[in-house]
Amino acid sequence: MKLQQLRYIVEVVNNNLNVSATAESLYTSQPGISKQIRLLEDELGVQIFKRSGKHLSQVTPAGQEIIRISNEIMAKVESIKAVANQHTHPDQGSLNISTTHTQARYALPEVIQGFIHRYPNVSLNMHQGTPNQINEAVAKGSADFAIATEALHIFSDLVMLPCYHWNRSILVPKDHELAKKHLNGEVVTINDLAKHSIVTYIFGFTGRSDLDEAFGRAGKVPKIVFTATDADVIKTYVRMGIGVGVLASMAIDKQQDEDLVAIDASHLFRASTTKICFRKGTFLRTYMYDFIERFAPHLTRDIVDKAVQAKSLDEVDELFKNIELPVL
Repeated sequence: MKLQQLRYIVEVVNNNLNVSATAESLYTSQPGISKQIRLLEDELGVQIFKRSGKHLSQVTPAGQEIIRISNEIMAKVESIKAVANQHTHPDQGSLNISTTHTQARYALPEVIQGFIHRYPNVSLNMHQGTPNQINEAVAKGSADFAIATEALHIFSDLVMLPCYHWNRSILVPKDHELAKKHLNGEVVTINDLAKHSIVTYIFGFTGRSDLDEAFGRAGKVPKIVFTATDADVIKTYVRMGIGVGVLASMAIDKQQDEDLVAIDASHLFRASTTKICFRKGTFLRTYMYDFIERFAPHLTRDIVDKAVQAKSLDEVDELFKNIELPVL
């Protein structure tokens, strides 16, 4: 059994059982990968993949366990490399962050600016996507950190640390009836909002589930006419008069959005919590601890280490019971 063989089966799964795509990503040949997978299966005496003709069609039950363990082994290999690099080049390396547009555009710029100034020899790469894509990237090892709000619960192999709470605002043109009601000192209700078409995030994205839940509690169904993953796109369609915007309050810029009226909606929607996540077993280099603390100052190295050592989510929650998270 070779590490190369384990890497091949892991990457084949990461590439949706497409051997050609795997070969391209690993800069090797398709026949070479197929041969090594066969040799591994012969050595183990079990099929890892079911086949349809020459194509891999499914992971077998035995294969699922083998791939799970192989993922852990490959993660340990990366950790060994990271330990060596920590001692030989402590301020050099790379940091891959997977996050949403809202975090990248509004929550992270100052953090990243300070980090790059402190660690000029660390290559920092940011990838944007949906919450599922973001957390999957960390689970598969293609990203070091995921910063997201949604879809965290389905990834049990991640350490999840709460960073801050945030809520939403309603965004409308100045001549909109909700703007007039707000400026007159009246409280905007779910019933008021339900009368209008809504422009907001796509389902499963940036706290969208909390919006749907709030309408459900009031026995209403939101009239959502347009959805997007990008807060700036939502603003564009609000300006066009397509609908009332419901988006993260942090995404509203008082200067750039001065032509619109922002109405705090924290009385309508439950606050959401953004978390930073990394794969269990990850060796955190000094600059990785530093990045976490820059993003969420309460996440000191000591707290992070205790969360890593926790045996359950309840233990992690206990760590933060007496820590008041900031609100953005």
